[in-house]
Amino acid sequence: MLLGIDVGGTHTDAVLIGRQGIVAMAKIKTDHDNLLHSITDALESIVSVAGPEGVSRLNLSTTLSTNAIVEGDTEPVGMFVSGGPGIDPALYRVGDHYFTAEGCIDHRGEETGALDEAAVARGIEACRAAGVSVFAAVSKFSTRNPVHEHRIKELVHPLADYVAMGHDFSGRLGFGRRINTAYFNSAVWRLYNRFADAVQKSVLSMGLRPRINVLKADGGTMPLSMSRHLPIQSILSGPAASVMGIIAICDIREDAVILDIGGTTTDMAVFAGAAPLVERSGIAISGRPTLVRALRVKSIGVGGDSAIHVTPQGVTVGPRRLGPPMAFGGSHPTLVDALNVQNVIAYGNVAASFAGLAAQAEGAGLDPETLADFAIAAAVNKIREEVAGFVREINDRPVYTIYEMLEGRKVAPAKVYVMGGPALALSALLQDAFSQEVVVPENFAVANAVGAALARPTFSVELFADTARGRMVAPSLGLHREVGRDYDLAAAEAEAATLLREHVRYLGAEGDEAPVETVERSSFNMVDDSTFLGRNIRVVCQVRPGVLPQYREAVTCPC
Repeated sequence: MLLGIDVGGTHTDAVLIGRQGIVAMAKIKTDHDNLLHSITDALESIVSVAGPEGVSRLNLSTTLSTNAIVEGDTEPVGMFVSGGPGIDPALYRVGDHYFTAEGCIDHRGEETGALDEAAVARGIEACRAAGVSVFAAVSKFSTRNPVHEHRIKELVHPLADYVAMGHDFSGRLGFGRRINTAYFNSAVWRLYNRFADAVQKSVLSMGLRPRINVLKADGGTMPLSMSRHLPIQSILSGPAASVMGIIAICDIREDAVILDIGGTTTDMAVFAGAAPLVERSGIAISGRPTLVRALRVKSIGVGGDSAIHVTPQGVTVGPRRLGPPMAFGGSHPTLVDALNVQNVIAYGNVAASFAGLAAQAEGAGLDPETLADFAIAAAVNKIREEVAGFVREINDRPVYTIYEMLEGRKVAPAKVYVMGGPALALSALLQDAFSQEVVVPENFAVANAVGAALARPTFSVELFADTARGRMVAPSLGLHREVGRDYDLAAAEAEAATLLREHVRYLGAEGDEAPVETVERSSFNMVDDSTFLGRNIRVVCQVRPGVLPQYREAVTCPC
């Protein structure tokens, strides 16, 4: 059976799924000071029902990397960058230990300028003095030839616990994006690996022997062993779990909005037809563009635990969370407390909710019921406004789904699917706010954990070939070989697909049967003085994100 655990801002959800459907589920309060404690509690709840032999695979969605970056709880990184002529690498400065070195690889992968190793050595000594022990190395066009990145890694190796190299993350061009991606990956590397160590220890201590995967931002999974080197790929895995959950539970055919209303945030995504949208170029992290491919999602600070405030401008809910609701021992009224006061729900100590809102209402010259009304309306209207703005933003740019680019397509949502703990409580109010039909699917409270459990592995391989030089390279696999002058686009596509399937099998991922598709392909003739020299070929193949079909049938319900 498959176990999915989603570590959210307020709750950690777990579900165990077999061929006949959901076997067990758990919802645990998230301990922000010890995320492992939350995961261990969730594991214990499931194991008490299924036994340790019942779990063959564990898929984990975690907020660890996201929270560390947002909260500034990251490690200093020694960043070494070589750009070459035509661009000043100092323009992409990130972090407090950023060093540039002369050297150049051209767009065809030829070294046209040697790496300035003396400059690298000076940067290393500065890092030694500052106690820096994790690094990143990026050179322009390293996807065509990573020799300078490898050399920087060799030079810093005696001082380094870890070195990220830019070409490991993607074969796509984008110098600034590559720098930011490598930097953030190194910044969370140690924190993430300590967490991964603890997860493995906890799993083994319970007698479990599952294959452990981690959800990625694009809605697919990667083996825990692979995530140790690429922790940045786990960022935004929570919203990705929500999207995969709705894919598993509902058979979506129309344009739609997905809302996952949690305790801390509301995550939203948009479907165009049967497919979620993606950030094709890569997401921005802390305002910096990266090469991390991700589902297109948006998070706003409105959730069940969002604090209620009375200001001269009116009543607001969120974006801050000041602890749990007063109904559960908190010290400040929240949206859950307002729902309690209005008898929409009856969670925890309803009297405490009433007392908290009464005290806040008295200071504002209101009664508690009116304040609760204003707070609930503020939360619902904020969600509606943000959804409308998100859809407008999407329609102002080209629309990319996980399958294709939709040329000239405008998204017009026909339904709003709502999941998360407060989903049912807010459904009637959301229906009043939206013109579209609002749908709350079965198992709405743990849909994100269902998505985590059933998400299948996704990988991609980018292949470059320069037949004039007789060279082919697949950067992410560290593979290069000679090719003949007759090597063409069709041969490149076939080889990329074969390499991808072999890589999936090598990683031991369950997904060999998943569809492999070509998502990017180009071939340009290189000519000099009317003489044909060869072809410059680029191909990207991927295993498409999705859910395991043999289990999806067991959890899909009418929506």
